[in-house]
Amino acid sequence: MAKEIQLKYGCNPNQKPSRIFMEEGELPVTVLNGRPGYINFMDALNSWQLGKELKAATGLPSAASFKHVSPAGAAVGVELTETERRIYFTGDKPLSPIASAYARARGADRMSSYGDFAALSDICDEDTAMLLKKEVSDGVIAPGYTEGALEILKTKKNGNYNVIQIDPEYVPAEIERKQVFGITFEQGRNNIVLDESVLTNIVTKNHDLPDSAKRDLVIALITLKYTQSNSVAYAKNGQVIGVGAGQQSRVHCTRLAGDKADHWWLRQAPQVLNLPFKETIRRADRDNCIDVYIGNEYMDVLRDGTWENFFTEKPAVFTEAEKRAWLDQNTGVSLASDAFFPFGDNIERAYKSGVSFVVEPGGSIRDDNVIETCDRYNMVMAFNGIRLFHH
Repeated sequence: MAKEIQLKYGCNPNQKPSRIFMEEGELPVTVLNGRPGYINFMDALNSWQLGKELKAATGLPSAASFKHVSPAGAAVGVELTETERRIYFTGDKPLSPIASAYARARGADRMSSYGDFAALSDICDEDTAMLLKKEVSDGVIAPGYTEGALEILKTKKNGNYNVIQIDPEYVPAEIERKQVFGITFEQGRNNIVLDESVLTNIVTKNHDLPDSAKRDLVIALITLKYTQSNSVAYAKNGQVIGVGAGQQSRVHCTRLAGDKADHWWLRQAPQVLNLPFKETIRRADRDNCIDVYIGNEYMDVLRDGTWENFFTEKPAVFTEAEKRAWLDQNTGVSLASDAFFPFGDNIERAYKSGVSFVVEPGGSIRDDNVIETCDRYNMVMAFNGIRLFHH
């Protein structure tokens, strides 16, 4: 391993030279293929930490899909359902656990994951490499690669796909530093361990917190640890289904993440699963079409006739009443926040997206209002007393 790696460029192409380096010792990463840039490595190193912590917390192979230093999705390696195989475009063949984890992380928000950086907690196998090969992605970081997987990945992007290997035993220094405007900032690393032990302080009337919800709340919390603040995450069935990142207002985080969670659920509606796509339509274009179909823009597509470019026949409109009826079937969703909810409006919005379980730090002067709102909807909420800002 090297002491430094020269990067393609910094945040923007005009920002040269650019490098990553160690002041002491050697870098824990090796570039096996491609030439990563500054943002690629920012995404790679943040997403690797997320995936590693998810596996430590759950014992399951884990993956993350990162864009611009925040996760678009994160998941553990639970076997895909038939519906998930369809909406994630994985085909009928069963996948390995680590491939399943990445398919679910990528599938949480396929629009945002377009051009992502993938992180894998386990060795990248051929199943995962084939998934990555078919997707628009900038790179992947993992503790290792099978020979077959590496051969597949080296053919991607005309041989320029970024493949990074990281030493899974690497432990960073306790103090971290960065510069802003020529001034050095220093702080202790956020080494807090997030597991089910942080969910014991239940403050609502309903105390029924099943193991599946505990797992999902922990997954959401660990995801927030590596999400640009303010941030809120929705999770279900071992995967994040909506992330609201980097918003100045917390309720805007809750709305943004809730809209993404709704979109994830609406993709599973029969009206969407049965869209009559032409065989020649690529998966990225299918994602765009689905986004338009689910949104109100589809009426414009019908009016100007451009539906003929994508479908073999004209799909019926997915009405607002039909959408609401389908969304009402989504229940048992978990919600985590990286800081306290200042008002009950966050809970009101979360309820519309099927949230039944909540974890947040608590500590607002209006905690009573937030608790009261949870009680109104028979939600379970835990105060963990932990703020998870990440900048």
